[in-house]
Amino acid sequence: MTSTAGSSSTPAHNAPLPPSTTSTARSSRIAPHSHIKGLGLDPEGFALLDTAGFVGQNQAREACGVIVDLIKSRKFAGRALLLVGGPGTGKTALALAVSHELGAKVPFCPMVGSEVYSTEVKKTEVLAEAFRRAIGLRIKETKEVYEGEVTELTPSESENPLSGYGKTVSHVVVGLKTVKGTKQLRLDPTIYEAILKEKIVVGDVIYVEANTGAVKRVGRSDAYASSYDLESETYVPLPKGDVHKKKELVQDVTLGDLDAANARPQGGQDIMSVMGSLVKSGRTEVTEKLRKEVNKVVQNYVDQGVAEVVPGVVFIDEDIECFTYLRMAPTVICARSGGSA
Repeated sequence: MTSTAGSSSTPAHNAPLPPSTTSTARSSRIAPHSHIKGLGLDPEGFALLDTAGFVGQNQAREACGVIVDLIKSRKFAGRALLLVGGPGTGKTALALAVSHELGAKVPFCPMVGSEVYSTEVKKTEVLAEAFRRAIGLRIKETKEVYEGEVTELTPSESENPLSGYGKTVSHVVVGLKTVKGTKQLRLDPTIYEAILKEKIVVGDVIYVEANTGAVKRVGRSDAYASSYDLESETYVPLPKGDVHKKKELVQDVTLGDLDAANARPQGGQDIMSVMGSLVKSGRTEVTEKLRKEVNKVVQNYVDQGVAEVVPGVVFIDEDIECFTYLRMAPTVICARSGGSA
């Protein structure tokens, strides 16, 4: 499918512009396309005059809006979109606008021709990694957790048997409060280390997984909300229900994340493992055997209903050689400068 980003829909150079109802305040730009916030379409899919940072290219924006609808409905996976036009006609801006319209939950992997050249990795391998990063996996899991606002955080110290003078944390007492009640937990010292790592204090809303002991800070309780105009803290309401509950946790990863995690596992602490990590500091390829094993595990999760595959988008800018290796991509957007397609 081809969408031509030409100058046919751009107003003439001497044509008077219609009056704009938007603010005349100058917006700050920190990058060439940081002002692009979306395609700027109305609910019917027609391009608006000056919206979301776009001016002109109405036909190309409307065509990209159709592509966005197809991607969201998962009817465009395995197909490609080619954006053709001269330099400066908005091909890259259209692709970035598509990524904004899809949202943060849909993987979008942009790349340019200069990224594919390496002395250690083949060009097809770089493209394969990009395609794997553009295929998301949404994992849904129901776990038993202890969730609530921290009302008490008291570590208990005892004499260290290995040292005559030092002390060590034997356990930590954590009080959690919800709308329905309160509960006091006596936790292991290793969980206290996770609490210190998350920088949890009294007044934070957290949850602790019952099986693994993993601690996650959700935010600050809105009862501690201050009157500051600007603040980096995220305030959340007091959790409802009991402290001990079953909660559905959703995690978004990509196949590229799973490949990287399995290709570089954490080694031991002996001297040979440390030396091996120093010697093998360069970039290495992920083998096809490992990818098949990851695919097998992912397929098992999908069959069980635990995970859901989310096809994403790969955007390749200005590299004609990359266009011949596109059979593994979920959705591809290509752009080239020049004449007609």
